[in-house]
Amino acid sequence: MIQPRPVKRRSKKRCLPRNFWVTLFIVALFVFALWVLLPVDSMRFGRDGMTLGLDLKGGVHLVYQADLEGQDDPDGAMESVIGIITKRVDAYGVTEPNIQKMGTDRILVQLPGITDVEEAVELIGATALLNFREEPFQYDEQRRIIDGIPAMGTIDGKEIPLTGKYLLPESKVEFDQLGQPRVAFKLDDEGAILFEQITKRNLHKLLAIFLDGNCISAPEVRAVLTDEGVITGIGDVDDAHLLADQLNIGALPVGLELVTQQTVDPTLGADAIHKSLIAGIVGLVLLLLFMILYYRFPGVIACLSLIIYVAIVMAIFKVWPVTLTMAGIAGFIISLGMAVDANVLIFERLKEELRHGRTIGSATEVGFNRAWTAIRDGNITTFIVCAILLWFGQTFAASQVMGFALTLFIGVAVSMFTAIIITRTFLRLFAGTRISAKLWLFGVGEGE
Repeated sequence: MIQPRPVKRRSKKRCLPRNFWVTLFIVALFVFALWVLLPVDSMRFGRDGMTLGLDLKGGVHLVYQADLEGQDDPDGAMESVIGIITKRVDAYGVTEPNIQKMGTDRILVQLPGITDVEEAVELIGATALLNFREEPFQYDEQRRIIDGIPAMGTIDGKEIPLTGKYLLPESKVEFDQLGQPRVAFKLDDEGAILFEQITKRNLHKLLAIFLDGNCISAPEVRAVLTDEGVITGIGDVDDAHLLADQLNIGALPVGLELVTQQTVDPTLGADAIHKSLIAGIVGLVLLLLFMILYYRFPGVIACLSLIIYVAIVMAIFKVWPVTLTMAGIAGFIISLGMAVDANVLIFERLKEELRHGRTIGSATEVGFNRAWTAIRDGNITTFIVCAILLWFGQTFAASQVMGFALTLFIGVAVSMFTAIIITRTFLRLFAGTRISAKLWLFGVGEGE
């Protein structure tokens, strides 16, 4: 007997639609962005509020030019100088400094919030160029050594001068049997090879030690030395500690010349922040009003997207961190306008599809798909311009240009996400509801 197959009852368990999970992700992202931002002076991620540039916080802007003549590896020398300057600035206690290579032989140093400019310039620009010179010496009228033949050694058949670049950051103050201070120093492996050859050649002769072109000591070489030695005849204890600190912070392998120095008054920065906030709030309110009045319900959705957009971008600026300058704020405001522009393209396409008789759900999908190519191409050209501006700022030490390009790039990238994902998701939520039946809420007349 053939019996019909029993029909399996479908489970009443229903899977949540994909749009629900996307909406949940958007809400979670918005809450996270607010948590990062609020309060503004919160110590999220180890930073006290936003990172402000010189024109907003005040400070000093310095540009140094390096003397790379005779350097076998100019790029390596520049990297070494930047690393040493960074250590010096960190030792000085500057928060959020900006130190970077500009072009081939220039270094940009920005120190926000600094007060004693002269001291900072002296600390950064002090080359601490330690080198050794041997007989015959040149003397001044007081019989002080003012010059000599650079002490050279040979490594792999090549003559190399012994300079402070071979010093290890282990210099310290010691005292001899008479209680006189001296600075003990150590050399790396290559320096030890050079030092051994030089001290062997100058045994029982004077070997002068020059620091920044000044002879600080000319002791007699009494033994062949390798990887360590001491500098005597420094002066008092304070001078010895200062020299030890300079040597530990790092001896610059090349000379530096300060070519640009600019200072910014913190009060000017505070006034700029105040005016920027007012301008930003007024502009944002006018923008939101226009979108609501012209596009009606989609304009409300665009406003929600823009609020989320602002929160996400500002959170990125804080977490990265991005140094905000007046030019950077301008780049962010322009990106906000481009975010609105993306919504305008989408809503105009949406209205066209609604006039052709499509439903809200269908018009949303078709409108987004057709607007996407214009949004994509427009933003790609903006990314290309940002890349060119970043290269220009990096090459010609134009930090303001770099700040503008960076904030514009980040803002446009986030605007693509908010327009295509957030705005689209919110419109999908209302497809099939009573609101979708009222075309006048979407800027389309009932008879169109």
